[in-house]
Amino acid sequence: SSALGSWRCIMTRNSQSSRNKPLARSVGVYSRSAMIKKRGAWAKKADQWKAVEKKQDSKAVVTKDFCGGKRTIAEKGSRFYPAEDIKKPVRRAFTPKAARLRGSITPGTVLVLLAGRFRGKRVVFLRQLASGLLLVTGPFKVNGVPVRRVNQAYVIATSTKVDISKVEVPAKFDDAYFKAPKNKGKSGKFFDKESKEANVISAERV
Repeated sequence: SSALGSWRCIMTRNSQSSRNKPLARSVGVYSRSAMIKKRGAWAKKADQWKAVEKKQDSKAVVTKDFCGGKRTIAEKGSRFYPAEDIKKPVRRAFTPKAARLRGSITPGTVLVLLAGRFRGKRVVFLRQLASGLLLVTGPFKVNGVPVRRVNQAYVIATSTKVDISKVEVPAKFDDAYFKAPKNKGKSGKFFDKESKEANVISAERV
């Protein structure tokens, strides 16, 4: 009786055990197709194919009568395709704003230029422009640096400050003032010799 009870315990199927009993390592009693029939997976596959066919039928459009019946015309795809991969522009989810001024940079602060034509020179900060660039000056009579724009990423702020409360900075010194004028005299020919005017600093920036 004890042997019969143990045999029944072995024969009872566990919910986690496989229906396909192993004959040897990685070899089962039933084949793959036989297990599909046992599990009823064939019915699930049939339902999937029905869903695909139904989706395809939904695209068909009945348009005309044809030979006493109705003719269904499937929706045609586009005949155009790009010859090369066309990259779509990425939508910018933000509006560009002027950079926030560093706390160590205030009107009258002496800055050290790190890049550009006047790198290594000390300049005086006047004000921040609408584009976020800094309006600085040497002044020109002291160290040869005229009124110009610089990016605050390329300057070092020092602890030295100059009182510029009595200095009036003209309002015309804005971003549009420092833009280079367009050269309308270019003809586009390679061998044309154009007269190059020397870069002369205006008296206003001195």
